[in-house]
Amino acid sequence: CLATVRDKAALTDKRFSFTEVQCITCKKKEVYSIPYRSIDMWSSENTGHFDLDAELDLWTKAGHFTLKVAAKCDIREFDQILGSAILNQ
Repeated sequence: CLATVRDKAALTDKRFSFTEVQCITCKKKEVYSIPYRSIDMWSSENTGHFDLDAELDLWTKAGHFTLKVAAKCDIREFDQILGSAILNQ
């Protein structure tokens, strides 16, 4: 499971899913479930000195998604898992 700043994300054996919080009160949420075969490209950015959150960008057949990933998560480990899942489809 990938902990993001306000959102939650998970990798399964067939898809990447995440819940995006839509507003400040956190009452409105949108859930995405994206099959790996629909992911055209992704990029990730690790944390830095001033920017404490990593970022994950996904380009899919459904559009472009950006997730801010909490600093406690290892974005490089996530890259390896996502890459393996996508390439094995």
